[in-house]
Amino acid sequence: MSNLLKTPLRGSTPANPRAGARASGPGSSTTALVAVVCLAQFMVILDVTIVNVALPSIKHGLGFSTTGLQWVVNAYTITFAGFLLLGGRAADLLGRRLIFIVGTAAFALCSLACAVSDSQTTLIVARALQGLAGALLSPATLSIITTSTREGHERSRALGAWGAIGGLGASSGALLGGLLTQELGWPAIFAVNLPLGLFVIVAGLRVIPAATGRDVYAERHFDLSGAVLATAGLATLSYGIVRTDTLGWGSPGVLLPIAAAFVLIGAFLYVEHAVARAPLMPLSIFRNAHLRWANVIVLLLYAGLFASFYFLTLYLQQVLHDSALVAGVSFLPMTLSVFAGSTQAPKLIERFGIRAALTAGMVTAAAGLLYLTGISPQASYATAVLPGEILGGFGMGTALVTGTIAAMQGVPRAQSGLASGLLNTARLVGGALGLATLSTIAADQTRSDVAAGMASSLTDGFSLAFAVGAGFTIAGAVTALALLRRPRPVAALPVIDGSSESEPDAIEAMAA
Repeated sequence: MSNLLKTPLRGSTPANPRAGARASGPGSSTTALVAVVCLAQFMVILDVTIVNVALPSIKHGLGFSTTGLQWVVNAYTITFAGFLLLGGRAADLLGRRLIFIVGTAAFALCSLACAVSDSQTTLIVARALQGLAGALLSPATLSIITTSTREGHERSRALGAWGAIGGLGASSGALLGGLLTQELGWPAIFAVNLPLGLFVIVAGLRVIPAATGRDVYAERHFDLSGAVLATAGLATLSYGIVRTDTLGWGSPGVLLPIAAAFVLIGAFLYVEHAVARAPLMPLSIFRNAHLRWANVIVLLLYAGLFASFYFLTLYLQQVLHDSALVAGVSFLPMTLSVFAGSTQAPKLIERFGIRAALTAGMVTAAAGLLYLTGISPQASYATAVLPGEILGGFGMGTALVTGTIAAMQGVPRAQSGLASGLLNTARLVGGALGLATLSTIAADQTRSDVAAGMASSLTDGFSLAFAVGAGFTIAGAVTALALLRRPRPVAALPVIDGSSESEPDAIEAMAA
């Protein structure tokens, strides 16, 4: 983030007396703001993956069954995915800084509740509430960046940092989880969020300007029916997907929730199109082709790559018999590679364009996954895993940053929180769908190999999962190459200071 331009925030100097107080001084630099909101995003994304390495310790400490243990992960995933659209729109309507601070405080307190849990029920409930808090916080982080930086180089750098932190949070979960679990015990993976959260709140109040509050042109009416339908639909879809771990895709316990989710989402789209006076998700936002296709590409990226963290953890611990600490440290090269790809992405965009950079990132990620198909019980980490980690990590960092920049191009300021919620939903649903699908494929392959008496049954299942994951990322590369086009020029938005009566018309024209 040191490469970000250290320029004052847009709107940091009042245009007139009605503009209200703005942040000023050194604390209002773009670098400081981006650093704070990225730290908050890192905290939220980290908690999706940091739990994986600690699951055996949690199982032993609280007496979870294998089936019940999955809900330590699923409770967070379902509420996070289910409330993201609502959280994004709340940031637009109620104020981005307000939702950011409230979301951070709630996330830190729920993390503390997880750390001190002394029963299975308490931990699962705390994880569900933690996911809800994350759904408020995460969209606000991206929305604050897009409304507080200038279009062009400055915003691309800031969005690049945000995307990089998301990739680092996902890839470093195993590393930090292994270190904390080994040295301090499983409660530490949750307790660490308390000091981080307190720092984010204090720093956020200082560096996030009041200009990132509620927009003067935002419709004040709240779309309750849309909020209920969207949340119920996404949560039900996530529930059905995660249940495949224990029930299988053909089970009524999976098919019925997924069918219900499609009905609820269909009803939501109808309400947004024909009923709601001020829709939670104006469907006009999908006229932005970059937003539309970038979400599809990010979904495919996470469907292919997110599951790789899970399978690599199992391979290192169950096949190579590494400890939780060693397995966590083994993810360090991937984490560094994600960071390298993330920092290079804005430069690649400036030189070759978004479509070329995003396609190259997806192809590189696919190459890393294809390399990992060579794992076996006799292989070593250095030869079978390390090169694939480096390739996959670099591709993920490049594609995630580029996809984030593509998704937010031309998004009206009044809908920046919603666009952020959509992008985060694509990431989370893509990851959950990919993990559920690839886990089923790997398990089926393993069962077939066991029946045939093959000694490499477990790694054969993992290899097949990596190959299918590579197929997802290749599909994303083809989508980027074929469907991403240079966006039409859009007039710059006015600075929102409450002084212009023409702002609503400008936003409506931009959205159209």
